[in-house]
Amino acid sequence: MEGIPHPIPRTVEEVFNDFKGRRAGLIKALTTDVEKFYQQSDPEKENLCLYGLPNETWEVNLPAEEVPPELPEPALGINFARDGMQEKDWLSLVAVHSDSWLLSVAFYFGARFGFGKSERKRLFQMINDLPTVFEVVTGAVKQAKDQATPPNNNGKNKSSGRMQSRQSEPQHKGVKIPAPKEEDDSGGEEEEEEDEQGATLCGACGDNYGNDEFWICCDICERWFHGKCVKITPAKAEHIKQYKCPSCSSKRAKV
Repeated sequence: MEGIPHPIPRTVEEVFNDFKGRRAGLIKALTTDVEKFYQQSDPEKENLCLYGLPNETWEVNLPAEEVPPELPEPALGINFARDGMQEKDWLSLVAVHSDSWLLSVAFYFGARFGFGKSERKRLFQMINDLPTVFEVVTGAVKQAKDQATPPNNNGKNKSSGRMQSRQSEPQHKGVKIPAPKEEDDSGGEEEEEEDEQGATLCGACGDNYGNDEFWICCDICERWFHGKCVKITPAKAEHIKQYKCPSCSSKRAKV
């Protein structure tokens, strides 16, 4: 239960800053302050919760007494699981519940102050650009940073390199960059994938590119696809050396 009052965020930017502060406090508890957090999460005590505070600090405390609470509450009883599993697994479990709590608090503020569809979408996009607490605690964010470095010119891991450039360029330049053309003889197929303004379209659903969407390029036909359309997530794409879209995969199977 938070003992120190904090300003109530009312705009998208204020809610996002509140989210970042609480997230930073939780990450601190589960990484740099992990020994202190471990000691405070005594299984002999009552149900305890891990709170991230807007000022980038954290605390282990009893849940709020009022019903319903002023804010959504974190996972209850994290201390009871501490000695029943390996420390790494326990920290990962707390991290997952912390991510869920952070989102619930952010969108509680959004609902309370009447955020519309565009405001909720913008808030989620801002939050989604940050690694989750779980990714930071488990080290997954380090792998993502390594993948985000500019690809070498030796052509290695071609699929991953093209995936990264597709995600990052529009975010920095504010303009959608169509897929690079490596050959001039692609002809009509390239034209079919572009709309009248020259925007690259998804090879599966035909929709345009969006800054908040993950895309991946087929290394065979060189068409771009929404990850959701071909059931490929960013995490899964990191382990694909050469990506083949469903169409190219089926053609190859028939040969």
